[in-house]
Amino acid sequence: MSKHTESPTPKAPNASPAAHRCGYVALIGRPNAGKSTLLNAVLGQKVAIVTHKPQTTRDRLLAIHTTPQYQMIFLDTPGVHRPVGKLGRYMNEAAYGALREADVTVWLIDMHDRNRADGLTAPERALLQRIADRRNPVIAVLNKIDLLRDKQRLLPIMAELAAHNLGDCLLPLSAKTQDGLPVLLDEIQARLPEGPAVFPDDIVSDKADKYFVSELVREAITLQTDKEVPYKTAVVIDRYVEEQRRTVIHATIFVERDSQKGIMIGKGGQRLVQIGTAARAQIEAMLGTPVTLHLHVNVAPNWTADPAKLREMGYQ
Repeated sequence: MSKHTESPTPKAPNASPAAHRCGYVALIGRPNAGKSTLLNAVLGQKVAIVTHKPQTTRDRLLAIHTTPQYQMIFLDTPGVHRPVGKLGRYMNEAAYGALREADVTVWLIDMHDRNRADGLTAPERALLQRIADRRNPVIAVLNKIDLLRDKQRLLPIMAELAAHNLGDCLLPLSAKTQDGLPVLLDEIQARLPEGPAVFPDDIVSDKADKYFVSELVREAITLQTDKEVPYKTAVVIDRYVEEQRRTVIHATIFVERDSQKGIMIGKGGQRLVQIGTAARAQIEAMLGTPVTLHLHVNVAPNWTADPAKLREMGYQ
């Protein structure tokens, strides 16, 4: 059913119209800049989980947008932040690694950042140095303009980016409303190298369905828990069975402390039931089949700081 497949085999190079373009596009930005919202808008379907909380995205997600004229291979990345522990460093490295691989960089700047005065914030200036060091084309996207009452606030940022030679492509955008999205796609296309498609045109990600299932469970956890709990949680799929009329999934939610386990389960198990209900609805929508979802909660002490445990949780 799903267009998500695991490790698709790239197409062999073949004859292609000279105007056809194909390349890798890195989506870079601070936490909550709107990268995953933009990616879902481009693909017209949900491939990246989205919440109002920062650092929801942990992995680099490869997603593919194909038309007869081009193939854009997007690298959605975790928000660049001041890392705490090995998991935080892993997330930042996933973002910086995408910068090194991309043919085009799309830098999303959150115009609704509450810490913004005039111009870029201090963390954005630090990220600017990383981006300016790359030789690939950069498109600076001033996102969330639908929430910006005073459009004059765009001007100091535009001037600052222009001073760093990033003023050749500055685009106001709302990833949520898709205002400005067609212009952004045109600008990306113009900067992609010419060449044939790398992936078949019916592939939208290199991840397997099990990955998206675990992410949808983690999204439900993030939306229904608070404080440190979402950031100390990992989801591992133990069993994934596609039966004739339904898919049966067993997943383990790992936390770091017994107190977090209690919060996750809730009084009388109610919170775990709510998490499972919310996640199952999203999973059924993705798979197009009824789902039986069994969730279990285990404690893995200090897993976010242990390299071996990080690998066990899927963070390679």
